Amino acid sequence: MPSFSFSSAQAARECVSTQLKDLRLGAHLTMQALADLCGWNKAKTSRIESARTTPSDADIRAWCIACRAEDRADDLIAFSRSADMMYVEWRRTQRTGLRSLQQAGVPLYERTALIRAYCSRVVPGLLQTEDYARALLTLVADFRGLPDDVDEAAAARVARSRVVRDGHHRVVLLVEEDVLFQRIAADPVMTAQLAYLRTAMTYPAVSLGIVPSSAPRVIWGIETFTMFDDVRVHVELLSAKVTVTVPGEVLLYQRAFARISRMAVYGPRARALIDRAIDSRGSPE
Repeated sequence: MPSFSFSSAQAARECVSTQLKDLRLGAHLTMQALADLCGWNKAKTSRIESARTTPSDADIRAWCIACRAEDRADDLIAFSRSADMMYVEWRRTQRTGLRSLQQAGVPLYERTALIRAYCSRVVPGLLQTEDYARALLTLVADFRGLPDDVDEAAAARVARSRVVRDGHHRVVLLVEEDVLFQRIAADPVMTAQLAYLRTAMTYPAVSLGIVPSSAPRVIWGIETFTMFDDVRVHVELLSAKVTVTVPGEVLLYQRAFARISRMAVYGPRARALIDRAIDSRGSPE
């Protein structure tokens, strides 16, 4: 399946075309032979393979049947449908400021029964205090040259976090121990944030696991991602957000999350790691 090195949605469409071409070549079919099996003109095969024509669901299914790869059809159809939405540059979603981006995600969080997230560098958004969120979003706005609505964005992020307390959702979060020591904000803010992690661990809907830095790795370090039930994954890159809806790729993230969860510690052992991080900073003011 494709990697996440797309520079645009067109690159995602080209990836679909490349996979279809690989299926044809793997089946040892010429363009004409595939066109004959599918009941269309050879020129259509050429346009699809060069990404000049976006194949319909029926086109993809017919192509896979002709190549005796029926098992690939559903994933390719799902990937083709999501090509235009899967890679969205941050500069597009954030050009009107960060507050609207926080608010835009609320409906998705509210309709998701099981939210799972893995964070390797910062505290998960759903567990951020407003002061921590403000400091983090200030870094983001400065780096990307965005409009200054950080205060409103931080408040919106915290408001979105009500899903961890409203009793209608299950939230499972995994963070690397290094997150506890990242100096995103001044020590008093960081200490208060770490103390809130301890509090959040008592919420009935929340499961927080921390991966000790000393834990033997069963998977290499990967990007931050959030899973919404078993149907959608948001992957955060430096330049863009990638939305994954292809069932086969969603399954990869499920497997990755399961492996990371086996490295994590929970309950008293997790609290001990948080306490150690708090002790390294001192008490909040």
